[in-house]
Amino acid sequence: MPQQKDIVRIAIQMPGALPQLIQLDQKKPLSAVIKEVCDGWNLPGPDNYALQYDGVQMYITESNRLDIKNGCILRLTKAPGRCADDLHRGIQSSDGGVRCDSLKELASVSRDVTFAQEFINLDGHNLLVKIVEESRESNQIMTHTLTGFTELMDHGIVSWENLSAIFIKKIAGFVNSSSTDVSMQQVSLDILENMVLSSRQLFLQVKQEVTMERLVAHLQVANQQIQTKAMALLMALLQTAEDADRQEMFAFLNKKNVRQYIYKDIILSSSPVQDEMAHHLYVLQSVTLNHLETRMRTPLDCYSQEQRDALHGLRQAAFETDSENSLSHERRRSLCAKEFKKLGFSNNSNPGQDLVRTPPGLLALDTMFYFATRYPDAYSRFVLENSSREDKHECPFARSSIQLTLILCEILRIGDPPSETGSSFHPIFFSQDRLLEELFCVCIQLLNKTWKEMRATQEDFDKVMQVVKEQITRTLASKPTSLELFKNKVNALNYSEILKLRQTERLHQEETLAPPVLELKERLKPELLELIRQQRLNRLCQGTMFRKISSRRRQDKLWYCRLSPNHKMLHYGDVEEDAENPAIETLQDKIPVADIKGLLTGKDCPHMKENKGKQTKEVLDLAFSITYDVEECSLNFIAPSRTDFCLWTDGLSVLLGRDMSSESMRSELEILLSMEIKLRLLDLENVPIPDGAPAVPKPPSNYNFCYDFSQTEQ
Repeated sequence: MPQQKDIVRIAIQMPGALPQLIQLDQKKPLSAVIKEVCDGWNLPGPDNYALQYDGVQMYITESNRLDIKNGCILRLTKAPGRCADDLHRGIQSSDGGVRCDSLKELASVSRDVTFAQEFINLDGHNLLVKIVEESRESNQIMTHTLTGFTELMDHGIVSWENLSAIFIKKIAGFVNSSSTDVSMQQVSLDILENMVLSSRQLFLQVKQEVTMERLVAHLQVANQQIQTKAMALLMALLQTAEDADRQEMFAFLNKKNVRQYIYKDIILSSSPVQDEMAHHLYVLQSVTLNHLETRMRTPLDCYSQEQRDALHGLRQAAFETDSENSLSHERRRSLCAKEFKKLGFSNNSNPGQDLVRTPPGLLALDTMFYFATRYPDAYSRFVLENSSREDKHECPFARSSIQLTLILCEILRIGDPPSETGSSFHPIFFSQDRLLEELFCVCIQLLNKTWKEMRATQEDFDKVMQVVKEQITRTLASKPTSLELFKNKVNALNYSEILKLRQTERLHQEETLAPPVLELKERLKPELLELIRQQRLNRLCQGTMFRKISSRRRQDKLWYCRLSPNHKMLHYGDVEEDAENPAIETLQDKIPVADIKGLLTGKDCPHMKENKGKQTKEVLDLAFSITYDVEECSLNFIAPSRTDFCLWTDGLSVLLGRDMSSESMRSELEILLSMEIKLRLLDLENVPIPDGAPAVPKPPSNYNFCYDFSQTEQ
């Protein structure tokens, strides 16, 4: 007799028949279960049938049957082998309508790996390749063919490297032709991206067949999907290319002012930047800035004449050197050492030693030299102004520049590989050439200004650099769209403003209240914590869209998860990108809250352990998992933002009967406590408080007193 834990109570449906309610014995072979179901409906040939989840194209197999939970609704349908055979014949039909319907269904059912394996066993993928190579079908049929092919290949059963040169040329031709149907172009761009990411050989073939001019043209069209797919292929090419190829592509993109196109046609367009496009813009920014990594990790070579000339160029640009050649060797060395000291080098006799540390390495020399040659007046003013100050108040140019370059590298994440989920890009990157150097030129002058505002000495160096880093970080967080806007904002954020911001933030953290107030605070905490708990649960009931992380593709699929209104079930399932707040009924999978055993975060999550060492800190900070049934089963998440991470981990902790622990909860609790305490401590003596709301006054006879601010803004 089967044990109770092996029994799952489910419903099975079939069109035109009453549903069957059965107790599924997980120990019994699936073929025997299907035979019993077929017998219940008097259906012959149980081998021709299989079970699927209701509303989703996913077959139940021996390997995934343990995912079936109590209350699941399954559907009796054609077996994958039979379905594959029917579609294989339909695709070869002489009737165009039958071919179109068969290919359309194929594009849908190919998402299931069981069906895909059966269809590929019939050599069905090569049948699709033949249709593409011959290119005799209508645009609609070709779109279904390409979509079905993409879904089949996505399972990794067949290698992309087995594709013929003719097929690759055809797909590239669809992308290069301006007359190709838009839907065909979208899928073709997707296929080419997968090819590029698969192997070096395919990268070279695609790079040879697809013209960069055409890709750039796709970025300028009005269709956002074409823009996104073209950007995805461009990012795949850049990321897969070796250094020489990458430099060649960068040179072409710079020549064609591609970043300016992106800035005008995508970033500044009236339509908001979609998540997938934001990810590609983030990747483009990351890959472009990372070409500076070599300079950042290369120390100065004291034997390099070019590098020594650059160092002496800094000195000569700041000080008069006309009479230098008439001096003796010793006098000239002494003069150089004195001037290098005025420039702010720690090792004035051998200034190259200051640039041995990596990072920032040679990148610090590059930024200093760029400032000295691009803005010579500002450079001379900085150096001479600090040379004339008292020693204890002078701002060391070289030391400050080296540390500032390091700070900018950290803020811009130079050297960090792009995250698979990253989407935070700086609009200023797309509007400004040589962003790092230009930011340095603005920020080194900001540093000098802040140094004077703080009346700093050499002992305050680290403190000044912390303030400057905060000024830059806060300003970039406001997403300035141009260098001029960044310059205005960062200079307005002076030292006194930073102190005010810090003070405001500190007020929420400090515990400087009188004992009676502290007692009131402790009494209010349980009530406010309950309020936050309810808010977290309500947020889980609304649900959130997450991304599935894939190492093979850049267009990661989306899934949605939400808590049932009675807080007893966690529903989740795949969704399309344009889906907004899908209903619970459309989410095909669910986990009883009672079955959840634990909550894991960061590097403890199973999906982070699988890619140990490959995930950035940004991804680790957004990762969390829930374990259920037994420890081996888990549902893995990567939150879209830190805010969503806090909301979900808090909400799941509430469901598990644990304390909330996120920084968001602590911040919100402090805000609520502060507001509540201020309200409780209001001096209301002799202030009459009405029982009802005051009456709304009558509207004024005219509105001439209103001021139109829009005229001033224009």
